[in-house]
Amino acid sequence: MTSNPQNLSFSTDRSRLFKDKIAQFSITSGGVMVLVALLLIFFYLLYVVQPIFESADVQERAHFTVDQQEVVGLGLEEQTEIAYLLKRSGAVDFYKVQGTDFGKQITELTAELPAAVSSFATSAPHQGLYAYGLDSGEVVIVKPSFQVSFPNNQRQMTPVLNYPLGSEPLTVDQQGAAIKRFAFAQTESKLVVVALTTDKRVVFSAYVGEENFMTGETEWVAEQTELDIDGRIDELLISPDGSRVFVRSANQIYIFDSRYADDVQLTQILAANEENANIVSAQLLAGANSLMLANDNGEVSQWFEVNTDEGKEFKKIRAFETSKQKAINVYSEFYRRTFFTTGANGELGLYYTTSEAKLWQGKVAEGAIKSFAIAPRANAALILADNKVSVLEIENEHPEVTWSGLWQEVWYEGYPEPDYIWQSTSASDDFESKFSLVPISFGTLKAAMYAMLFAVPIALSAAIYTAYFMSSELRKVVKPTVEIMEALPTVILGFLAGLWLAPLIEENLPAIIALLVLLPIGILATALAWNKLPEHIRHRIPEGAHSIILIPVVLFIGWLSFAMSGTIEAWLFGGNVRQYITNELGMTFDQRNSLVVGIAMGFAVIPTIFSIAEDAVFSVPKHLSHGSLALGATQWQTLVRVVLLTASPGIFSAIMMGLGRAVGETMIVLMATGNTPIMDWSIFQGMRTLAANIAVEMPESEVGSSHYRILFLAAFVLFIFTFVFNTLAEFVRQRLREKYSSL
Repeated sequence: MTSNPQNLSFSTDRSRLFKDKIAQFSITSGGVMVLVALLLIFFYLLYVVQPIFESADVQERAHFTVDQQEVVGLGLEEQTEIAYLLKRSGAVDFYKVQGTDFGKQITELTAELPAAVSSFATSAPHQGLYAYGLDSGEVVIVKPSFQVSFPNNQRQMTPVLNYPLGSEPLTVDQQGAAIKRFAFAQTESKLVVVALTTDKRVVFSAYVGEENFMTGETEWVAEQTELDIDGRIDELLISPDGSRVFVRSANQIYIFDSRYADDVQLTQILAANEENANIVSAQLLAGANSLMLANDNGEVSQWFEVNTDEGKEFKKIRAFETSKQKAINVYSEFYRRTFFTTGANGELGLYYTTSEAKLWQGKVAEGAIKSFAIAPRANAALILADNKVSVLEIENEHPEVTWSGLWQEVWYEGYPEPDYIWQSTSASDDFESKFSLVPISFGTLKAAMYAMLFAVPIALSAAIYTAYFMSSELRKVVKPTVEIMEALPTVILGFLAGLWLAPLIEENLPAIIALLVLLPIGILATALAWNKLPEHIRHRIPEGAHSIILIPVVLFIGWLSFAMSGTIEAWLFGGNVRQYITNELGMTFDQRNSLVVGIAMGFAVIPTIFSIAEDAVFSVPKHLSHGSLALGATQWQTLVRVVLLTASPGIFSAIMMGLGRAVGETMIVLMATGNTPIMDWSIFQGMRTLAANIAVEMPESEVGSSHYRILFLAAFVLFIFTFVFNTLAEFVRQRLREKYSSL
């Protein structure tokens, strides 16, 4: 039996065709899946980030009718299920404001008031306290609260009326004059009250709680003083910690330091009126660092302390335009820098100070809004207008996020001027979040730049020498050795950089400076000396293996530099190089700085650049270089004018791949920098990068919060960075390939 050659040929061709189809399908599917994965990442990041740019919204839930003449204060509990109304008589009415029983009165509790009520005041919103001023010169402080129980496995809230300082009234005015207007604040161990009496005296009282060791009851010991203020008193404010008192007299604000009750000092008289405008109300923002002043021309301005030549003074920072109405009241949220404005025409405005944003404005009542209260979670509000109590649903999850706040300078409380600041968290509940992405984006570019400054010259020089000059035997050893460095975990490099390299550079900074100078000089001097040697000596070293000679030279220069470090420091830097950098050069020196990051991250990037660039140079067709040499060109001329030009697309791709690796690096910059989000090109200061910032703060961020979503926005910015770099690299590479493909 004989085989049929034609059948065998046909069978072989079909098998090869099948394998080609499988390979084509696999490669195409893999490419498509990569693109799909990138698109999924892109859209998922957008999905998480998108809510922070949604507009605020206010909608009425429902309302019920009351007699507003008797109501002096409002409040909502945290779940916005129960509202309470405080009346001038001391009665506190509790109403159901959610579900089918909306507007149904649950109960009425009455505060024990030994005298007639002459005034009423509320504390800072987060304290949840209310106080009645009596015509006997006393005050009674109450706190509506709720006891939660679970009968039959159903949650039930029972209203109670507490007396945080006891049911006995506190004497504010020893002379017994009626209290016309007052403000108060309570801390863990102290109560502070500032009051205006009917005989026009401003009395400051501080009560310190002392436990009676016999009875175990808390006794309040008072220290009182009178504040000397000329003119009428229109408004009294006090900070939640009782350290500052603000007294408004017409268009002037008297600011007192009240930390010591027996020595209350006037620190500043603020003339805050605008041209053709008068102040109609004032309010402290959350945290009590900012004073909000409303004028009768519809403007609300923010004032806070800044450092000046005369010390700390309150300055006008920004202003918000509200509706043109004469009667404007300002209300602040519990913790965020959000504030509300209410007017005589029933309009409600919602603003955020840090981002200078008007979040929402609209009409919520027909007549004037008499009273307003915000829920603890800032997701609802209670208004009293037109003899109706209305509950407003508020959608305002991320007021602190705007494009201007993320990418422009912002003037934050306590700072001397606008600046780019990233500071997302603090130990304080009333902390003003600072979400500028500029410092961490800058840090990303700075870290990448110093890494590339270190890596590119070394990696490209090594790649060119290895591919073009080195012998093939030595190349077979060097190339795999350098490439295997890429497998070294970056966490190891970061660990070594932070715990070994950073202290080493700090202690031997003159040696590092000497290395930068002596190493190039030593290598050039060695090359010159080598060329001056007799030919019979030079020929003993195999062609392409001359680099081995430099190993002892580099080692010797390194040893010499570190051995002379102390001498150089004493000779050039007065014995202390850090002090010289700080005092003479005016630069801050951090142990974990850009120099450490540049060396460590450059060491991680070198294998990437080296491998791609070396392949590009080595892949240049030999007939091009041989033809150039045959025409009389030297090796250097051939390298510069033929080889490098032909390999330029691959070399550029290598550089851009290294840059992409440096931009996205996390562990090295996380461990080898101080993670300080500052904007300074100094090589002796650290930085914080986008990748490191995400790694540090993502575990502590609350899911769904503004902080959480801004971290995803930072990831999106990093994604865009790498996408732009890669797109630019591909564009330039294609242009270079088209330009030099004819060589």
